[in-house]
Amino acid sequence: MRRLFGAVLLAAALVISGTGPVAAAPVVPAGPGAALPDGWFVAGGKLGWRAERQVPAGDAAVEFWSGERRLGVPAFTADHTTFTLDLSRVFSLADLSVRTGGRRLDRVEALPRRTAEPTPSPAPTLPATTTDPGVKGKFKTISGGYALSSVTLPDYPEPVEMEAVVVAPKGATGPRPLALFLHGRHPTCYSGDDWTMQWPCSEGTQPIPSHRGYLQAQELLASQGWITVSISANGINGQDAGLEDAGAQGRSSLVREHLARWADWSGTGRAGAPAIVRSAPRADMGQVFLMGHSRGGEGVNRAAMDSLTPPPGDSIATRWTIRGLMLIGPTIFGHDPVPDVPSVTILPGCDGDVADLQGQMFVDATRGVSRGRALHSALFMIGANHNYFNTEWTPGQAVAFAFDDWAGWDPDDPVCGTGAPTRLTAAQQQDAGATYIAAAARLFTGEDRMRPLLDGSGVRAPSAGPARVLSHALGGNRVPALLPDPATVTGGGARICALVSGDDDRCLAPRATYFPSVHGTPFRNTVPEPGRWAADVSWSSAGTPLTLTPARPVSLGDSRDLALRLIVPPESTGTRFGVTIVDTAGRRTVLGDVAADGLPAGMMRASYWAQELRVPLGDFRGRMAGLELTPRTASGQAWLLDAWGYRPGTPDPRPVALPRVDIGGLTVTEGDTGSVTYQVPVRISGGDGGGGRLRLAILDRLSGGSVTWQVTVAPGTGLIEVPVEVPGDTLYGEGEAQVVLAKAEQGLVVGDYTGVVNVLNDDPMPVVTVAPVTDTVAEGGTLTWRATLSTRAEAWIPVDAWAVPPADGTELSTRDVDPDWLWSLTGREPDPELPLSGADVFPYTFVEPGEISADLTVPTITDDVAEGPETVELEFGNDLGTFRGTVTD
Repeated sequence: MRRLFGAVLLAAALVISGTGPVAAAPVVPAGPGAALPDGWFVAGGKLGWRAERQVPAGDAAVEFWSGERRLGVPAFTADHTTFTLDLSRVFSLADLSVRTGGRRLDRVEALPRRTAEPTPSPAPTLPATTTDPGVKGKFKTISGGYALSSVTLPDYPEPVEMEAVVVAPKGATGPRPLALFLHGRHPTCYSGDDWTMQWPCSEGTQPIPSHRGYLQAQELLASQGWITVSISANGINGQDAGLEDAGAQGRSSLVREHLARWADWSGTGRAGAPAIVRSAPRADMGQVFLMGHSRGGEGVNRAAMDSLTPPPGDSIATRWTIRGLMLIGPTIFGHDPVPDVPSVTILPGCDGDVADLQGQMFVDATRGVSRGRALHSALFMIGANHNYFNTEWTPGQAVAFAFDDWAGWDPDDPVCGTGAPTRLTAAQQQDAGATYIAAAARLFTGEDRMRPLLDGSGVRAPSAGPARVLSHALGGNRVPALLPDPATVTGGGARICALVSGDDDRCLAPRATYFPSVHGTPFRNTVPEPGRWAADVSWSSAGTPLTLTPARPVSLGDSRDLALRLIVPPESTGTRFGVTIVDTAGRRTVLGDVAADGLPAGMMRASYWAQELRVPLGDFRGRMAGLELTPRTASGQAWLLDAWGYRPGTPDPRPVALPRVDIGGLTVTEGDTGSVTYQVPVRISGGDGGGGRLRLAILDRLSGGSVTWQVTVAPGTGLIEVPVEVPGDTLYGEGEAQVVLAKAEQGLVVGDYTGVVNVLNDDPMPVVTVAPVTDTVAEGGTLTWRATLSTRAEAWIPVDAWAVPPADGTELSTRDVDPDWLWSLTGREPDPELPLSGADVFPYTFVEPGEISADLTVPTITDDVAEGPETVELEFGNDLGTFRGTVTD
């Protein structure tokens, strides 16, 4: 099925309605004979990569990429050393890389050049709050655990454990609020220093107790009157590798299975509760707080969504109210936050796992989706890594394998390196984590005095020690003042730029600083992604206003301040603007100045992060028609994400059950002629029956191209059908698929955000024959055999062979062949010298889609040793024959 991708998908998009589609061009495959980089191989119909050592299991997905296009998430061996992806999923072998969280795994990437080594200057100390959530409360605590019968979850072949550790206040009266903790993705089983990602654990190994890693935070909350339960999710971690949602729905189901038990135990089922539960106060199921670390963050977010609007066919009845979420270094592959459930997201500044800090989308992707009353906060914790928030993931504290996730980056980094003054120790990071967990839990259950720590007010908690934590927020008592978009009129050097784009309109060059901005995390490789804008404000002289005029004037109501979310370049100092607003009559009101210094950058982190800057509105009570930023310095650059009218307070978010979107999938047969249009079901269920706006995208797995468009969902709509055209042909090709994606823009939530149209191949594989091209050469020549197809295919056709001992004669050795060729196949140096059949030499080639043949080669080198003819005997796979090559002296 030769792709007519652009025309087909553009036509499909136009059928649906909404704004015009935006397409990204497919990637052109590498030319014939392109060599694979070190560590890469093609065998058994798969593209693979072998790591020199175990790749620590983490929460960010390990991904294969070609250039700036994602190929897919590979399968892996239990020891996490070998990763493979079906060759049918590979649209190009050019510029291959292995990435996780944006970081290269297959090689050390060159660090961005700097004119001088950065020396982080002492940061100004934020004023301390008078109420410190990190101080233990009046209650002594009790602790224990429970292990219930495992549960069977959809898409998980093996049952998942129902185990937890409970810490509760001793002697507390009346029902108490409940905090549930969910760890992220980490190795599941261990024996000594060895670990695996299996489930269940094999004989001789035991589960890693990741759920016991938050005891400090549990003890703190329990002393303040909370019942806390931290649940184990090894059964999810060991089985989520091949799932499109990376385990989000499974984690949600596991969380809600535990909450259902607690609802029973807090009511008529208390007599049958585990001993630790009966020893604790009853849980107030109307005051539930969830904490999720890494993939656990995405899991508790989905649990909050499913509790408000259950997925179709779900059987877990909601008998609780989730008041808020704390998300630590979370993944959010689906860009699907729950807009009406408050959240706080910790972004670890030295995160070496989810290094792109995609958790920022738990804030940014809520903007404009619902009523905006729920507070969504981001905390940038300078010097914190990913793992040390969990003691069972921390070397020296864990009972099993643990590691510093930053260590895979630059151990000498001036900000995140082990000896850097800004890097937090494990104990300091755990103190800060526990403190802010408690702050979020208490804010979301009614203690407004915790809000200044979380909402951009610029204060610190003394118990967080030396941790420098910056915050900004959306929602709460904010009203929109200016949201940059193409309708915004700019002047004085300002321009509207795209946060997710590969074109000249982008805000920052891709990968110029490894992660140009955490605010520009793309949604599942859909680039460009319309609708995500900022204002680039650049200047070359002080005093000239940079002007931004929205399409319509806005009322700031009874706001006290104007709050700006502004990015300034990392390591910059002294950026200062005068802020003026213009009303509908053209009157200018000077509000005052705002100033910011850039975040410490080091070499490889996402430090283009927006700080919240506020300036009092004074007596201004009109309608704002324009914003002026007047630079006080001679030159510079900054990026304005948005501006808001702000006043203190935490309103009741009053969560509502928004209509829920879930995408279905299809498996279809390709056919030989013509085209068939299939309808991918996008189902809308639950909620109040209201409408909204949805962004849809289609990715083609073979070409890497994408198209995206906006759909208006009318009230009462239950089904949207996305037409996907599948052209038939007689060319062999496996793994053809198109992926439909959905993301909420207004009035909706999205659960199952991925739907795959798998196209079953119905054409026979071409017959492959092999014949010698040059099977006798002098030293320094290249032995060549040609693999020829009986007919062209639209898939990569791998042809491999292996060296076997020749029937007679002297065999070529590792010293006789090109050392780079030898290394690329085996990872061996020429010495110690071995015959090729004893050196695990497996040469290969592949016939590219649309081609008819490809050559398999053995390059030789010259030497000064006088010797007779030498031979190599290659046995080709799939019974293609055995061939001999001869090298003369």
